Amino acid sequence: MRAIEIQEYGDPEVLRAVEVDAPEPGPGQVSIDVAYAGVNFADLKARAEGYRVPALPFRPGLEVSGRVRAVGTGVTGLSVGQEVAALTGGGAYAEVAVAEAGLVFPLPEGADLRTGAAIPTVVPTAYALVHAVGRLQPGESVLVQGAAGGIGTVVGQLAKAAGAGAVYGVVSSAAKAEYARGYGYDEVFVGDFEKAVRAATGERGVDLALDPVGGETLKASLASLSVFGRLVSFGNASGAESWSVGQPELYPTGLSVAGFSILTLSQTAPSTLRGLAERAFAKVADGTVTVPVTAEFPLAEAARAHHLMGTRTSTGKLLLRIQD
Repeated sequence: MRAIEIQEYGDPEVLRAVEVDAPEPGPGQVSIDVAYAGVNFADLKARAEGYRVPALPFRPGLEVSGRVRAVGTGVTGLSVGQEVAALTGGGAYAEVAVAEAGLVFPLPEGADLRTGAAIPTVVPTAYALVHAVGRLQPGESVLVQGAAGGIGTVVGQLAKAAGAGAVYGVVSSAAKAEYARGYGYDEVFVGDFEKAVRAATGERGVDLALDPVGGETLKASLASLSVFGRLVSFGNASGAESWSVGQPELYPTGLSVAGFSILTLSQTAPSTLRGLAERAFAKVADGTVTVPVTAEFPLAEAARAHHLMGTRTSTGKLLLRIQD
């Protein structure tokens, strides 16, 4: 089968097309003939710096859509030929991928394979940020970093559907701001946002801030909270060193800080993640949210997809097309 591997860390050009044997599912696993694979920022970090890479050579890719090829022993509820979406934990940039059966889902009603590849990481993460971890209540305000990205566009829709009083986004360009406004955002700020948030909220601040950037942006998100506000960190795209939050920052206004990682939860509490994902996928099936796919590339052009995402100019979701 065809696959994309990295044999060393570096720029997108280290992504190499190779011919390898198709993997077989082990106990509790299924193999999938991949139609599409999602491209995530975590893939770029894996390629460039070894993020969550156990050893080289390594096949990137965390999510796929396709048809079940084979099922391992002990697997029930899935059948050969069934159209599915799945979290893989790696190896998605290939014609055949293997996933744990508990992280393989029938496509939501009305979703095709192209849409299916865009939802395994994005939609459960967005749902968790709004509901499970962020616990957004009707009338509350929310501030979202990366509002024009895959997760950001879904968070905007879910927050609005949950009855948010105001949904604010932060992006890096005016073009992205215009794009994000189509996905539930009331106001979108470009670049520095702390003063703009205070002005928009009458100096009150927001009830919930969602941050995948880390570093100084995370600190500014914390400073943008209202009394009893909540901050959820769900990434460190900036690559900044970790920093601690304690009594001096939290006590004066009763702030809370939480975190979320879908990849970590898939390892520590897969059954919990499955339940969360099923609730999240229902929001796709009932039309509450759409996941905008803005570009797709053939498998052999994975480097182009990484280049585009790396420029921070892309919006929505990027896919690799593996098979028609």
